[in-house]
Amino acid sequence: MSKKGILLMNLGSPDSTAVPDVRRYLREFLMDGRVLDAPFPIRWFVVNCLILPKRPKESAHAYSTIWTREGSPLIVTSKRVRRLLQEQVELPVELCMRYQHPTVEQGLAGLAAKGVTDVHLIPLFPHYAMSSFETAVVRVQAAVNRSFPGMHLTHEAPYFNHPDYIEALVASAAPSLQPAYDHLLFSFHGIPERHLRKSDPTGSHCLSCATCCEGDHPAHAFCYRAQCLKTMEAFIAKAGIPRDKCSFSFQSRLGRDPWLKPYTDFEVKRFAEEGRKRLLVICPAFVSDCLETIEEIGVRAKEDFLAAGGESLELIPCMNEHPRWIAALKGMVERFARAQPTAGVRAA
Repeated sequence: MSKKGILLMNLGSPDSTAVPDVRRYLREFLMDGRVLDAPFPIRWFVVNCLILPKRPKESAHAYSTIWTREGSPLIVTSKRVRRLLQEQVELPVELCMRYQHPTVEQGLAGLAAKGVTDVHLIPLFPHYAMSSFETAVVRVQAAVNRSFPGMHLTHEAPYFNHPDYIEALVASAAPSLQPAYDHLLFSFHGIPERHLRKSDPTGSHCLSCATCCEGDHPAHAFCYRAQCLKTMEAFIAKAGIPRDKCSFSFQSRLGRDPWLKPYTDFEVKRFAEEGRKRLLVICPAFVSDCLETIEEIGVRAKEDFLAAGGESLELIPCMNEHPRWIAALKGMVERFARAQPTAGVRAA
C-alpha cells in the first residue's frame, strides 16, 4: 500500500557567513541553468570568472548583518514552519532547500525512512517562475528518478491568489497596516524579462503590451509578473486599502540585461523625492524573511529612502511562522491527503 508524505522546499542559504560557504552557495545557485539561463560555457565563465572572485566577500558581509545565533533566518524559520505544520497534520513532513542544506536527497530520504511512497512537494514560492518554482520541481523530480525510483511525485500548484494564502498574507501584515502611512509598496523579487518570454506557452503574449497581465490569459499560468500583480490586487481587496495608495516594484536584479520594472531601489528614492514621508514595503514573493527582505529592504532601501528625504520606511515582516500561514499549509496537506493533485511543471 502507498503512503503519502509532504516535502517543503525553500530556496536555501549558505551554511555560514564564512566566505568559502557563501561562495559554495552562490556557485550552486548561479550555475543553475534556470537561474542564469545562458549556455553552460558562458554561464561557467560568468559565474567563476566575473561573479565569484568578488561577490562572496560582499555577500558574506551582508549575511553577517542578519545572521542569528541559530543560523540563517530563512533556514531557522523554515525548520520551525515544518515543525509547526507537522504538529497539525498526520502525514510525515520533511524540509529541504533548493540549494545547500538540508538537501533534496536528505528530505526525500527522511520521507523514505518513514515508508512514504507518494510525495507531495510544496514549493515555498507562491508564484511561478523558472528560477524558483520550476527549478524546485525539476530538481526534486530528478532526485526521485535518480535515487528514489519507487516514489511518485506530485506538487502543489502556484498559490499566488489562493484565498488561504491571501488571508495569511493580510493577517500577518495587519499590525503594520494600523499606523498611518503614505504609501504601501509591494516589492516582488525580480527576474529577467527574458524569463517571462521563455515561460510564455504562447510565445507571443508576455510583455507584448502594457496591459498583457490584465484579465485572464493562458500565459498567466506561467507568468510571474501577472501572478505577482494578482497577489497585490487580491491583498488590496482583502485588506480594504485604497488602490491609489499602493504600487508594485521588483527587487534584487543582477547583471545588465533588462529585468522586470519598475525597480524597487528606484521607486523608493522616487517616493521620497516626491514628498512621501512614511513608506511601508511588503515582499509577498517571500514566505520567510531572508537576506532580500531583512538586509536589502529593511536596511539598504531604508537608508536610501531616508537619504532622499523620507522619514520612515518599515519592512512588513514575511508570514514566517504566522498561524494563518501554518493553517494555509495545513489546508494544502489535507487536500493532498484527500485526493492527490496532478499539477504539472513545464520546463522552459
